[in-house]
Formats: sequence, structure tokens, C-alpha cells
Amino acid sequence: MKKYFSVGEAAKAVHTTSETLRHYDRIGLVKPSKKDEWTNYRYYTEQDIVRLNTVRALQLMDLPLQEIKQVLEYDDLEKIVDFLAQAEKRADEKITALQYSKAKIQLAKADYERKLQMQQTPNGSTFIRDFSERVILLSDTLEVPTLDNLWNYLDHFYDKVTPALKDQFEFEDLAGIYTENGINRLFAVCIHYVNIDGLKILPKGKYLCANCTEENREPMLRELIHIAQTKYGIEPKFTVQLIVVSGILQWNYEVQVYVDK
Repeated sequence: MKKYFSVGEAAKAVHTTSETLRHYDRIGLVKPSKKDEWTNYRYYTEQDIVRLNTVRALQLMDLPLQEIKQVLEYDDLEKIVDFLAQAEKRADEKITALQYSKAKIQLAKADYERKLQMQQTPNGSTFIRDFSERVILLSDTLEVPTLDNLWNYLDHFYDKVTPALKDQFEFEDLAGIYTENGINRLFAVCIHYVNIDGLKILPKGKYLCANCTEENREPMLRELIHIAQTKYGIEPKFTVQLIVVSGILQWNYEVQVYVDK
């Protein structure tokens, strides 16, 4: 026995309104399979739901209803399949573009959050931040930030990657200093990458942080290491200093020490 859905049930199934379905009916786009002659109530079948979902998906591709109606009324099923295949391809492209946009928005948000944190936290005050795992690429030659190397910072790291692999790398618009065993190296944070020499993984978890300037950076690092040793019982194996650009000719730092057990 065929199952029927009321206009309200059908609207809920395709995440739209009953009035939208009535509009589809009026323009002949999706007509209900059954209509009560006394009450004029509309009833939809599962096949109608499939057609409604198709229409709603195509609308999200910015296609006008009249074009959708014209395509779905083709007698040639091959033409319909070909049209839907092209729509699927455009949907994939739109998803990729949205994911890229979302990633850029997340990066911008994180940058502004760092700047807000610096405004709200006086230099010298310590605080804890939770980080997800970060993959960084270390420079072979750059040890400290300068006006020259910060101006075209990421170009240095793209040049470090062989031409055949450049398309597989993307970096966050962020600079930093990684220190291990007394050796400083500037780094870039990887968004997309493949395994090459120079990659380091910064573990996820809690980092003891403080904001500072160039003048008090070294004393602040020593203080954070001391707090990590005495309060958290941890001997830090590395330190991170994010470079927070505050103007064309100046920058500050957010120093970070991993204290998660």
C-alpha cells in the first residue's frame, strides 16, 4: 500500500515550509500525487519527496525554478541525468570554495583572538591556552624575525619546498620562533602539507602563555620555563614564540610553553 504524506509532513521532510510546497504545486513544479476533492488537502508520495529534495538542492545552486521545472520535464532521461551530473559537479566546486572560505575565516578569527588576548592581558601576565595539534615547517637559515624576512615571510617557506610539492603546501599567515636545545628557527604553520624534512608537530593540549615585547622576551621565556618546572613539574623540551604584528615596523610576541602532561 502506497504511503502518503501531508503537506506539513512533506515540508518537514525536505526542510522547507508548507507554503513553498503549495507554490511548487501552483506553478506545476512538483504536484502532489493525491489531492482530496472535498478538503483540497495535498498528499505526497515518497517519489514526490525525492523530487522535492531534488528541487531544493538545485535551488541551493542558485538555479531559477523555471529552469529546474524545464529540466525535470524533459522526456529524455539521459538529458536529466547529464544535467544532474553537471549540477553535482558544481555543488562539489561550491563545497570546496566554501571550505576554503571557512578556513580563511577561521584563520582571521584566530588572528583577531590573539590580538584581543594581547589587549586584555597585560604584558607579563601568564595564562593558559588550549591548542589543537599544529604542524610547522622550520626554516633552515632564519633564526630571528627582521623587517626584511617578515615582509615576504611565507615566500621563504614556499621556496624551501621543491617545485613538484608546492601545490600540496599551504601556510597560515603567521610567523613564529621554535626553540629546542638552544637552537632558534623561524617557522610557518602548515594548513596543507606532505611529509618533508623540517616538519615538526606541536602537540595538542595546554600551553602556558604570556604576551611580551622584544625587550622582555627572553626574561619572560625564562619565567615561563621556571613556572612550568615548579608549578607543573614539567621540563619543557621546546618553546614557541608567536610573532604578533602590531604595525608595519613593529611586532610583539606570545610566548608559549607546553605544560600538558
